Amino acid sequence: MRATRKLITVNEELCNGCGNCVTGCAEGALAIIDGKAKLVNEVFCDGLGACLGECPTGALKVVEVEAEDFDPAAVTRHLEAQGREVPDHMPDPASLRLDQMGAASQPRAAKPHGGCPGSRVMSMGQRPASPCQQANVPRQQSASISNLTHWPIQLRLVPPTAPFLQNARLLLTADCVPPSFPDFNERFLAGRIMLLGCPKFDDAQSYIDKVADILRNNHIKDITVVQMEVPCCAGMTAIAQRAAHAAGSNVPITTTVITRDGQIQDPASGGFRPFG
Repeated sequence: MRATRKLITVNEELCNGCGNCVTGCAEGALAIIDGKAKLVNEVFCDGLGACLGECPTGALKVVEVEAEDFDPAAVTRHLEAQGREVPDHMPDPASLRLDQMGAASQPRAAKPHGGCPGSRVMSMGQRPASPCQQANVPRQQSASISNLTHWPIQLRLVPPTAPFLQNARLLLTADCVPPSFPDFNERFLAGRIMLLGCPKFDDAQSYIDKVADILRNNHIKDITVVQMEVPCCAGMTAIAQRAAHAAGSNVPITTTVITRDGQIQDPASGGFRPFG
């Protein structure tokens, strides 16, 4: 059935054929054909844009178009035929075969791994404090004071002409970061204007346009991007870079990556790949 929905598109003039988007798409919707990334089949694309942050040239974009509905069962068959791991949110291949034989479908068994790393279910548990940390726990604590100096904080709600943006140091952060990093308020928020959003589920192009308007209307000293280690979160850096390019701004942009267990990732670990 055809309907208007979100779908990934590829600007072949910008595509350099690196293939990062192919590995970043858990549904196998993209492939490198004749040296360029191409959408294999529109029914394989869920339109969420997890691959956007993997593209170093900005060739990928999520747009509203008339397309066939996303088909999880077709994705499962497609991945199974390629010998690729099927994400947990897709139908179980064994159940699909039972359906084809007229038998009742069985629910997909839970797996410890699979699918987009940003959607993978994990239990980190409570890490015990070291003896040094225990020794430094204050016996009497004063009330904490937030470093937040403005409202609203959601990027989609902040007008580009808000007075607090003038001469600001921007903190562009993914909304999973504050609850993941215990010292977020003190480490990142102090002295900065926070703009909060999700590069996976929100409209990335609207974020690019908003940040570009902010840069055009205000003198911005610098932009600090803080994002999670999962691939779909890398879109925050891409948003900042593309907004600066659109605005003709050379504002300094730095990126910090937070691991899922609440640590600052060391760029030397290989897990952080800068944009560009």
